Amino acid sequence: PVTIRTYDLGADKQINDAVTTAQNPALGLRAIRLSLSEPQMFLAQLRALLRASHYGKLRILIPMLMNAAEINQTLAFIAQARQELEDKFIPYDRDVKIGGMIEIPAAALAIQTFTKRFDFLSIGTNDLIQYTLAIDRSDDTVSHLYDPLHPAVINLIAGVIKACNKSKTPVALCGEMAGDVSLTRLLLGLGLRQFSMHPASLLEVKQRVLKSNLCNLVPLANRMLRATDADKLHAMLRKLND
Repeated sequence: PVTIRTYDLGADKQINDAVTTAQNPALGLRAIRLSLSEPQMFLAQLRALLRASHYGKLRILIPMLMNAAEINQTLAFIAQARQELEDKFIPYDRDVKIGGMIEIPAAALAIQTFTKRFDFLSIGTNDLIQYTLAIDRSDDTVSHLYDPLHPAVINLIAGVIKACNKSKTPVALCGEMAGDVSLTRLLLGLGLRQFSMHPASLLEVKQRVLKSNLCNLVPLANRMLRATDADKLHAMLRKLND
């Protein structure tokens, strides 16, 4: 299937050379917040996506959701878009799958709310790491502190994967972590089975997957979850990749 995100604009993603006036764009009006504040624009995109689903297997992914209220509003807009198409007898796939992105720590900590409402989920690691560590990854003065192996980050991701696997909710992981071959075995050991990455990383990651033994990976990955020291985590990761 083709998975299409609804408008993921704001922060470092702008349109028509727009310049944001927000003091902190990463924490401002962006992604689903922007869509919900512009209902006509959002409905136009949802109708277009639903119409496209008639011609091929398509899934709709909602970025940067935070809580149940945003989920309810989003699903209400999707229901309205469906009804508008039905009123005009425009065909679309009535079984189109709707997914949500887990990019905010609050969403990761309230993961059961998301597994109950969505057909699938996607962990957006770039923003999840940024918000968890309070580090602007585009700021050169602090970018060296941006660490995917921080114990808090690893435990958040592991918790989401575990909850999704328990509820049988398909979960993927995207962002730079998905295409980092040094992290492939750790993610496999944590239970991840769907990776979304830049095409340039596919072959290398695929080779690492094919040369991995899950029986050996799971115990070490679980031990890494109990580690509290970043240096120790990096040493354990090297052992995992030997």
